Amino acid sequence: MKVLSPVLAFLALAAVASHAALTPEQYWNNKLPDTPMPKVVQEILHPELLGEKSTSVNVGKGGVHVNTGKGGGSHVSVGGKGGGVSVNTGHKGKPPVNVHVSPFIYNYAATETQIHDDPNVALFFLEKDMHPGATMTLHFNQNTQKSTFLPYQISQTIPFSSDKLPEIFTKFSVKSGSEEAETMKNTIKECEKPSILGEEKYCATSLESMIDFTTSKLGKIGQAVSTEVEKQTPKQKFKISAGVERIAGDKAVVCHKQNYAYAVFYCHKSETTRAYTVPLNGADGTKAKAVAVCHTDTSAWNPKHLAFQVLKVEPGTVPICHFLPQDHIVWVPK
Repeated sequence: MKVLSPVLAFLALAAVASHAALTPEQYWNNKLPDTPMPKVVQEILHPELLGEKSTSVNVGKGGVHVNTGKGGGSHVSVGGKGGGVSVNTGHKGKPPVNVHVSPFIYNYAATETQIHDDPNVALFFLEKDMHPGATMTLHFNQNTQKSTFLPYQISQTIPFSSDKLPEIFTKFSVKSGSEEAETMKNTIKECEKPSILGEEKYCATSLESMIDFTTSKLGKIGQAVSTEVEKQTPKQKFKISAGVERIAGDKAVVCHKQNYAYAVFYCHKSETTRAYTVPLNGADGTKAKAVAVCHTDTSAWNPKHLAFQVLKVEPGTVPICHFLPQDHIVWVPK
């Protein structure tokens, strides 16, 4: 099948858009009129809220260019002047944080490097330890990759599968075998892995497709929430305050932001989860309202999953919880 050039594709999409296509915000308000949009979604749609100077998604000669401007954090350039996907984690000489396996995908074994170096290690804990007065050493690090949502119509024209990698790399001017290519390849690979028992999964390549998946699995949405932290802080002790609130029992959809050229969320629904909002006070006075997801049945997880190795427990024995990073979302039904 012949693939349209980026210019022709953009013109075709412009024609589609002229037929009263909704913006992502309008789509949200239309499908979820009673559900406030979480801060993380607002920031991905409008990176200028984070102090970025500009945001643009251009489809034209030379491929797709996604630019979230200059300022705090890093950026991803696909095509254009960047000559490929540039992922900068702020640590010279080190690979992107999530080139290894995401700790929130439960059928993978953790590597030694991940066990020692992954900043998400501290986010795992046992449900019995989640009570006021308990202290945990945490680091709520933001994903330094400020990738934005593509409009739904554009996302539908861009392939997202392992068998299309050469075409994807060509479209995005990425050199096969490069660090950038491995990052993109890894995200697609994670999305294509089979679900574990009791899990339904989907990788959303637009805000609209994420809304469609969650509403198809949960029906009416009561809340969409994410972790919020007053400011960026180093790893430190946080104390749980009074006011731990259970927001979902048994059924929820959790969406984890992946490293990719544009915003991609790995979403999965499970029938054996409980979700909470947990107020935290940091040693330096920083306040956070963290979202915690607890898994009551981990028997189908990989026995070498990061959580088991960190917490020294066996699969299927005790509920395992994790706080969500700031750019992840938990959806709960009404």
